[in-house]
Amino acid sequence: MHKHHPLPHDVVIAGAGPVGLMLACELRLAGCSVLVLEQAADPHSPLKRLPFGMRGLSAPSIEAFYRRGMLDDIAARQHAKDGSGSSASNGAHWMQQPRRPAGHFAGIQFFHDDLDTSKWLFRLPSPAGTSMAVEMEALESALAARATAMGVEIRRGLSVDAFEQSDDGVTVRTGDATFHGRWLVGCDGGRSMVRKAGGFEFVGTDPEFTGYSVEVEISDPDKLRTGRHYTPTGMYTYARPGTIAMVEFDGSAFHRTRPITREHVQAVLRRVSGTDVTLTALRLATTWTDRACQATDYRKGRVLLAGDAAHIHSPLGGQGSISGLATR
Repeated sequence: MHKHHPLPHDVVIAGAGPVGLMLACELRLAGCSVLVLEQAADPHSPLKRLPFGMRGLSAPSIEAFYRRGMLDDIAARQHAKDGSGSSASNGAHWMQQPRRPAGHFAGIQFFHDDLDTSKWLFRLPSPAGTSMAVEMEALESALAARATAMGVEIRRGLSVDAFEQSDDGVTVRTGDATFHGRWLVGCDGGRSMVRKAGGFEFVGTDPEFTGYSVEVEISDPDKLRTGRHYTPTGMYTYARPGTIAMVEFDGSAFHRTRPITREHVQAVLRRVSGTDVTLTALRLATTWTDRACQATDYRKGRVLLAGDAAHIHSPLGGQGSISGLATR
């Protein structure tokens, strides 16, 4: 039976990722009634946890969370997950180094002791740091808790299937339910249904590589060097016992075209690393690319886009979340 919800919200947001949830919090501060619709029924996923779910936050994002009184909660949730009382910048295995990483430029890493912060003349004093690593799961849980406490309604397991605009609002259909809002914001990721259904033009450059993030079991781990390594055929980063991120310059020929198997990952790793390493098991895997696209318009009538729904690029460095939070 189709469920009709006649009372409109000021804003309906598609997507309960960091951008959608942060936007919901900001709108509530402005006095708007907000409904968030999220396709995934369960907010938890191994891809949102260490090592694949680790994201680096930049200074503007950190300062935004600090200004909203959320930074301590985000850090506490991350500390509880990694079981340490040290800085949240600990992050993934390969980030745990004697020198505290501050970031990288085109893969060239630099450290906090390389920086002369006295030259930052126009940065306001703040207890907030300039870099922070946090798992997506910890970040999203803090944002969801904040949004719920502020009165945001979050409904999970509901995918936006279609919508219709009128002069004074938007009707949103999700399976057997219909919702109404004065505005609709698509924060539903790089394959945004809101963007596609809204007819937003999405232009950019084609990808040059397929990236892999995998958890594997290796029979001969000594054949791989730990850390990040560039090779004639790509790049790989290895952290014991079996966490690997790698890039193969295949024009993104593999991404989302077929299932990811142990045999395929092993073949790619051998080509990229130049070794005859053997994988005995594939525990977890995902692929990604460096496709870069942007919507030519962020608004059409009463429908808007934000985050990956509005712009996509390589996920290296966590810049999707960073840019989305900056432009929400």
